[in-house]
Amino acid sequence: MKTVLNNIKAFMRDEEGLTVVEYVIGAALLVAALTAVFGSLKTDLAEKLTSTISSIGK
Repeated sequence: MKTVLNNIKAFMRDEEGLTVVEYVIGAALLVAALTAVFGSLKTDLAEKLTSTISSIGK
């Protein structure tokens, strides 16, 4: 029984798993931010290309 308690205490002190979770959360936030930025840029770029092509065709 003492070994089980010691293993549980050691597991609770181990922060390696927490670091992995922090990196995963950080990566997910970065992907969400990049998706939002490039999503809005795509719309702006499409509008500018359309207006440029329209003005060339005149």
